[in-house]
Amino acid sequence: MKLLNITNRKRESYQVSFRHSLLLECALGIAAVTNTPLHDSMEKSKAYWSNLRGNVSAELEAALDYVEKHNTWKTLLQLCHYHHCEDLLEFLSFIEELEDSQLKFFSLPYLGKEMQERRKLASEGDMVACRDLMEGTSEHNFFPKYIQFICETDTVQLKNHLKTVMTKWYEEIVQPSELEICEMLERDVASKQEMGKKLTSEQLVEWATGGIDYRAEPNVQEVLLVPQQIYRPWNIEADKEGTKIFYYPVADESIASNDRYTPDHFLVAKYKALGDEARLRMVKLLSEKECTLQELTGLLDLGKSTIHHHLKILRAAKLVDSKDGVYTLRKQAVHHMEDDLQRYLDR
Repeated sequence: MKLLNITNRKRESYQVSFRHSLLLECALGIAAVTNTPLHDSMEKSKAYWSNLRGNVSAELEAALDYVEKHNTWKTLLQLCHYHHCEDLLEFLSFIEELEDSQLKFFSLPYLGKEMQERRKLASEGDMVACRDLMEGTSEHNFFPKYIQFICETDTVQLKNHLKTVMTKWYEEIVQPSELEICEMLERDVASKQEMGKKLTSEQLVEWATGGIDYRAEPNVQEVLLVPQQIYRPWNIEADKEGTKIFYYPVADESIASNDRYTPDHFLVAKYKALGDEARLRMVKLLSEKECTLQELTGLLDLGKSTIHHHLKILRAAKLVDSKDGVYTLRKQAVHHMEDDLQRYLDR
């Protein structure tokens, strides 16, 4: 996952808050089902997504085609964060009552404090400002086309689309399991908040997301953590004025609520990763200094392919990071293993 860093200046820390919502789960589900290139890497199989898409109503299928073409799942997520609706009816009313410029402003991505005036002008129909936003996001995989779509689209048509896709997804996909999903999200937030009493803000974000090392940025006062099941095992990152948002995958234990013996996936992965002599030696070396693949090969007297295999396991367990060919040990993740194990035993 890519993180957009506007500047290298940093705040001392930030506040962490949580929010769980069926509406956010709906919007993320709509995002997931239309992100076909990612289906091979999701927890739910490619066949699951194909079957789901093939069994929805014709009205929902047409709406999902529109989402896939224009990335309007982003619009849904943006709107959910600009107005915290309690239920679907409130969300639909919120969309209907928005003025054209409000809808477009809320839909356009937040690109930093310095771009807010251009964002406002673009939402009011200034196509020069729209082009500025597009040029400023030229390296993003879909923002330029998305920004152009939002600036040029007919708002009545957009509103009708948003209301249709959200309503039909909720009715056909989410509503049959509504209570179960709500209870799962509530359990996960409760467990994260309890753990948060023992951790710093940075440690809590890292632990909840399974490994994101997010450091404070200028103008970011809050990190909002949103649990989600539909996009597992991916974390999804977003930005809002003053806030960094992470939609993180709910823990296995939150899903398997009736089985207190089911350990979290990352807890198992970490202990499995350390259950090998060669990998323990690598962890010991990386605890002393960062190393390249070549350096580890020489120090451990093992082949490059073998070293690479072990590093892949350690990275999958979120114990080791890699940047520009240099490997480092995530020491805090190792230190937290005892607490994670004790928490599982005390469940």
